Amino acid sequence: MDSERELRFYKLYEQLASLTQIVEEKPDIPRIEQILNEIAAMFRLSKGVTHFYRDPGAEQRNEGETMISYDTGEVGKPVHTVRCVNRLMLITTMTVYMTENAQPLTEEEMAKLDLAMRTAVIYICRNRLQVIAEKLAFFDDVGYRNIRSFFRYITWKGQPGDFNGKVAINYNLRHFAVVNEKYGRAGGDTVLLNHYKHIENMIGEGGIVARLGGDAFVCICDQTDLPDILEYLNEAIVVVDNEGRTVRVSCCAGVFCIPDGYAVRVPNDIMGKIMHAYQVARNTAQGNIIFFSDMLMSDKERSRRIQSIFPEALLDNEFKVFYQPKININTGEICGAEALCRWFHDGNIVPPMEFIPVLEETNEICKLDYYMLDKVCGNIRQWLDEGRKAVRVSVNLSRRHMTNPELLKELIEIIDRHNVPHEYIEIELTETTTDVEFKDLKRVVEGLQQQDICTSVDDFGMGYSSLNLIRVVPWNVIKVDKIFLPLDGESPDSTRSVMFKYVVAMANELGLECIVEGVETAAQLELLRQNGCYLAQGYLFDKPLPQSEFEKRLDMGKYKV
Repeated sequence: MDSERELRFYKLYEQLASLTQIVEEKPDIPRIEQILNEIAAMFRLSKGVTHFYRDPGAEQRNEGETMISYDTGEVGKPVHTVRCVNRLMLITTMTVYMTENAQPLTEEEMAKLDLAMRTAVIYICRNRLQVIAEKLAFFDDVGYRNIRSFFRYITWKGQPGDFNGKVAINYNLRHFAVVNEKYGRAGGDTVLLNHYKHIENMIGEGGIVARLGGDAFVCICDQTDLPDILEYLNEAIVVVDNEGRTVRVSCCAGVFCIPDGYAVRVPNDIMGKIMHAYQVARNTAQGNIIFFSDMLMSDKERSRRIQSIFPEALLDNEFKVFYQPKININTGEICGAEALCRWFHDGNIVPPMEFIPVLEETNEICKLDYYMLDKVCGNIRQWLDEGRKAVRVSVNLSRRHMTNPELLKELIEIIDRHNVPHEYIEIELTETTTDVEFKDLKRVVEGLQQQDICTSVDDFGMGYSSLNLIRVVPWNVIKVDKIFLPLDGESPDSTRSVMFKYVVAMANELGLECIVEGVETAAQLELLRQNGCYLAQGYLFDKPLPQSEFEKRLDMGKYKV
């Protein structure tokens, strides 16, 4: 081996030894592989194969992980193998190959190659051991993150400011023993896992969800995701098995909105609060979901507090508009959006289920509706002035407005004050407004349509007079509630599948736009296509977005469908 090649080898080996001795969370794997590939090429190798086995039995059965980081594609024969067995009987082997026409390795070359291979194998063995040790320490036998994983997350982010904008939740699936009894242990396990995965998907990289044991879980999420997570915890339809059977699941939950600047002294600072709030939710009639900050308040006190701070919050613009895109699934184009209200108060987000019912007890909800319409019209005017493509935005209107004889005039005044063309506004009324006379609904809907303002019925199918509602009132759009959207793998003959098919067909036959909310999977998207429904809204495309993020989607123009 000439001196130049020898010098080059030692430089590469020095780098390899240095990198493989570093114990860090994210080793520079690409650089290590690059060095090994350069060494392999230096010694005229055609391929390098590494095997990892959890025990000798797995090695005998050839049941392990295989890694090939170097392969020229030429057929070769094995020329050298290095095998490492640690004290836990984890086995790592590395075998290198050469083609028949390659110059054989000299003793000196074989010694150097053996040194590099042993260094790499020892590193791989140690690295895999760390992965296994972490899995044993921070995951349970089924694969859920465990309480150690949750405490580690809290400890790592224990400095003031690390939890700004975060929420902690302790939740438990209610009456889960009934699910096990009806569907068996396997079905219950599937429900538990699917529910967990959905929460994990909603939280994303912004937090963590872990299992305490049984059907009890804890999580930390972004406050902006809290309304959607609480809606899912309050009630969810979860798949039981491959046959598409589903079960309705609800949870008891304790919630702690972590204040900005909060410093965690010990993990139980947060755990104690959410577990205490959970116990209140479980053992009292105050509701399935209890916030730690509200625990000492009675229902009337909480309502009184929300009503007292609402006027000032409205003046301070604490209510923000979030937009959830509506997508044409044939083209991927954004064809509209729903405006959703998010309340940010004292650095925390107040979930809609906490304040909307309270405001609907009085006419304060009408002020919030007008505020939301005003903000939406201001945004649309801004988009038009900036030359952006604007889309029709649906704004929810409370049943409290229905008896207001000046409603149409007041709505038009808000829209026209911003000089927004009427075709960009859609007024959305929920079907479940059962205390409103149909004649009032009809008067409002017809009046809006005379002004070229689109109207839609939300949550279609949730009320008790759905067919009569669309017979009497001349809607433009039907929004099919997500509870009627069949789940992945559900039989075409299931009640939900048949109902969904005919609701869409009825809407098309009547000439109504039909949009399905809560679309979350590619399989559900395909189901919409099969049934002739071409408008969708849901997490498959996007969650509700703040104005700035939604504007980026408008600029993007299309989604991949």
